[in-house]
Order: sequence, then structure tokens, then C-alpha cells
Amino acid sequence: MAEQHDADREPQPIDEEAAWAAIVAGYGDEPADPPGAKPFKSVDDLARLEGGVNERPKPPKEAAEEPPVLGSSITFAPGVGGGGPRDYQVAEASDEDFDETDEGHFVPPEPPPLPDADVTAKFAWLAVVGGPVLMLVAVLLGWDMTWWLTTLCIGGFLGGFATLVARMSSDDDEEDDPGRGAVV
Repeated sequence: MAEQHDADREPQPIDEEAAWAAIVAGYGDEPADPPGAKPFKSVDDLARLEGGVNERPKPPKEAAEEPPVLGSSITFAPGVGGGGPRDYQVAEASDEDFDETDEGHFVPPEPPPLPDADVTAKFAWLAVVGGPVLMLVAVLLGWDMTWWLTTLCIGGFLGGFATLVARMSSDDDEEDDPGRGAVV
């Protein structure tokens, strides 16, 4: 009975200072691979079913001297030659670039100004927005919700909404219009 099971043993305290010192001392170093790991398998070796650890292939020297082929695996990172896709700049178009077949650059016309809202629409919007805001203020400030305050809030909202819906323009005058597509 002198033997103790693993579950009966008390856990040993971890020396946190030594653990942090080991982490700081090994900062930047690549950790060692665990025993029996296969850290690298080249594309050529993927079809083989053998279980050994692969050697890292040596790049051919003549491949480093040739420029990369378009569509090859190129890393676009800061400091890696040639720049990346964000370094590409489009040439500015000029009037000489257009010939008789080109229509040129389209500049849309200035939109017409918005029509002034009439007094009825302004009061309807005030009621639609003001009713719920007044009720929110009353609840936040702890006012008594009397019948006239409740009627003002809910009735103002419903009355303003009904006014805005009733004043909406109907598109009945365009009944012969087959659709809303572009007209050339």
C-alpha cells in the first residue's frame, strides 16, 4: 500500500517564474518538432504511402535567376520585390484616348431640388415622431401616464401616420406603362 495512484497524488506547484524565463529565452526560435512527427511532405511525395520524415527540397539555382512566371505563386508582401496588386495605378484618361466611336464620359445632370413640404406634412411628421418621443420622455422621467398624455402620444402617432398615408400620391395615371425599365 506504499504505492500511491496518480489520482491520489497532490499536484506539484508550477514555478511560473522559471516557465516565463524559458518562454522569454526561447522567443523567436522555432520550436522543435515532437518525436515521430513528419514536419514536411512535398507535393511529389503526397502520392506515396511511405511513413518516413521527408527532407526539405533544395530549390534549383537557375530558378532563382529567372523572373517569376505570370500566374505562379508569388508573395506580395512589404519588402518582397516588385510590389503587389495595390501598387498598380491606372493611367489617367485624356481626350486623345477617345475616337469617333466612343461616347465619352457621362456626367449626370444636376438633380432637381426637393419640393418644399407643406404645413400639413410637417405637422404629420411632427406627430409621427413626437408621439413616441413624448411617451419615452414621460416614462424616463417617471411622469404619471394620465389619460390625456397617453391619448396625445398614441393619438398623435396614429393621426400623423394616417395623414401621411392618405396624402401619398397614387400612380394610377401611369396605368399604360408596361414596366419601369430603361427607355432608350
